[in-house]
Amino acid sequence: MTLAMTREDLMAFLKEAFPQVSDDYIVDHVEEKLIRVRLVVDDRHLRPGGTISGPSMFSLADVTVYLGVLSMIGPKALAVTTNCSIDFMRKPAAGQDLVAEARLLKLGRVLAVGDVVMWSDTGPEAARAGRLAPVARATLTYSIPPER
Repeated sequence: MTLAMTREDLMAFLKEAFPQVSDDYIVDHVEEKLIRVRLVVDDRHLRPGGTISGPSMFSLADVTVYLGVLSMIGPKALAVTTNCSIDFMRKPAAGQDLVAEARLLKLGRVLAVGDVVMWSDTGPEAARAGRLAPVARATLTYSIPPER
């Protein structure tokens, strides 16, 4: 299976279909059944105590799997979340973007299942040293609209 949408295609789709939130997300990387998306953290994403809110982390997980599915099936705006389970594991680093990487575990005609790991973007040195501790992980199921 090959990609149906590139990084640039996904960013353009997000801008067209969801202009109200498109500036919040950047697709960093996409390949077959794997995608990495960044939440550009702003004050509106924070909760008291200066950490990223749970709803903002859920949104990043949801958008990441959604774009991962679309990268494989094409621009089907009506693909919808049917289930999500999320584990919040530690407090995200203050003042850092949040990065999510999703792997599509199943991509069928009707359902897609993706697993997401999120971490604070604490810089390339931490990534190279393997010090990117996950702040949350989620599993999402998407319903894929039928062909017409």
